[in-house]
Amino acid sequence: MDWDGLRYVLAVGSEGTLAGAARALGVNHTTVLRRIAAFEDDAGVRLFERLPSGYVPTEAGEALIDAARQIDTTVTGLERRLAGQDLRLSGTLRVTTADTLMASLLPDMLNEFGAAHPGIVIEVGVSNVMLNLTKRDADVAIRTAVDPPQTLVGRRIAAIAFGIYASRTYLDRTPAPRKSWGRHAWLLPDDSLSGTVVGRWLRRELPDVAVAARADSLLALRDLAVAGLGLAALPRYLGDLSSGLMRLADPGIPTSSALWVLTHEDLRRTARVRAFTDFMAQAFTRRRGLLEGK
Repeated sequence: MDWDGLRYVLAVGSEGTLAGAARALGVNHTTVLRRIAAFEDDAGVRLFERLPSGYVPTEAGEALIDAARQIDTTVTGLERRLAGQDLRLSGTLRVTTADTLMASLLPDMLNEFGAAHPGIVIEVGVSNVMLNLTKRDADVAIRTAVDPPQTLVGRRIAAIAFGIYASRTYLDRTPAPRKSWGRHAWLLPDDSLSGTVVGRWLRRELPDVAVAARADSLLALRDLAVAGLGLAALPRYLGDLSSGLMRLADPGIPTSSALWVLTHEDLRRTARVRAFTDFMAQAFTRRRGLLEGK
């Protein structure tokens, strides 16, 4: 059996389309089509029904996908355990973090880490989604979270303070008093951020304000505020470092959200992971005043 081909079978079964599988595997659509066809020819069985809505597994396909999923879990776990024995202060380290941190604090900190550990190459994935460290989508996550996944281990660095910000351009053309929040235009998180601390606070405290724009990223809301569209509630570490914005108030948004540096249990003793998490914990601790708004 073509063991590598099982990856393609599993990807198509998980995603339901060739295009989705291609994105997941980082290859093109044609490669996935060719590998699935070759696997079916070699096995002598049809694994998927080709329907307008996508690829639907046959009974044989379901059985093979279940087996492939177990193999994938076993191999990924073995990779993590082997990586956890790596004592080299060199190699590649994959880090996932939020766009707000990359737009404020992290570039200087990564520069400092690179100077201290030139043998470690950092690959940064900027996403507002907590990537799956169990499947090694990343080695380390630097995230703000209320309650991080129990599968991860790490350090709680500091609480996250928020402020309300606007540009001088917006304030100059808006006659409303600065703290009369209901008389201002607002830049609000969209539904994808409705479960965040700031999203819940805005819905509870300012349910009927005039909305100038919504966005799926606090960084995008920051940019809209800088352009003068309205008021935005932002983390202090982002808003205070953004030229063109004035902090109007500390709105009392609960500081239940915190900054975490996280990794998987199997990777915590890997030399480059340990070096990176220790360094970042110390670097962020030096900036705790900015994170906590003190």
